[in-house]
Amino acid sequence: MDSSTPPDMVSGGETAEPGKTSAVDRLVEQIRDMISERGLGIGDALPTERDLGEHFQAGRNTVREALQVLRAYGMIETRPKVGAVISGGHGEAIRRLFAFHNGISPDSFRDLQGFRRIIETGVGEQIILTASDADFDRLDAINRQILGAASVEEAARYDYQFHAAIVELSGNRTTLAAYHMLRSVIEEVMRLGKADQPVPAATVEAHAEVIRALRARDRIAYVYLMSRHLEFGLRFVKTDPVDP
Repeated sequence: MDSSTPPDMVSGGETAEPGKTSAVDRLVEQIRDMISERGLGIGDALPTERDLGEHFQAGRNTVREALQVLRAYGMIETRPKVGAVISGGHGEAIRRLFAFHNGISPDSFRDLQGFRRIIETGVGEQIILTASDADFDRLDAINRQILGAASVEEAARYDYQFHAAIVELSGNRTTLAAYHMLRSVIEEVMRLGKADQPVPAATVEAHAEVIRALRARDRIAYVYLMSRHLEFGLRFVKTDPVDP
């Protein structure tokens, strides 16, 4: 192999440094954000591989690997003469699992938040060991966006971005990918809570407390505050009436 050949043209993606996000992972997130920002729905076509590469300044192989990841997640599918389109299979299957058409049940909520608690409190120790002040400044900036949200849906999206950014700071790509697979469900829970009690300032302050604990490198305070924050939403989950 010619040593001058760029890594992207050989293996299809950059080799990530330890604790850093790879080019493929970054592109997956950029495409997901693009889908959300453009409001693309089930059946809508994505830009061509060439257009995606030009738009995001990514190599051909990186684009192809990112699309393979999205196909594995069930977020896109390939149709003849059309190319990659948004798939409804993954999101609909998860929504059916959590029965959002009837309102999320307390048991389903606890299952979801239990998953989140394992992930989001578990990454705290690694973040405290490796994160920088610049990382915490970025969390602050994401958190403040919630106050300027123009809708419940936008506020839920910023809320998700905050929590995903915390998971990302762990530097573990597998953990982040697992978290992202439940993005539609997590955002739906956030949307339901904000629709019932639209008080963005309370969410922003809860996030700010979490950031302060991380800045202080206080693992115990971080775990307590994050757990309390995740439990808070249970009060907005409708419970079935008890039979007399």
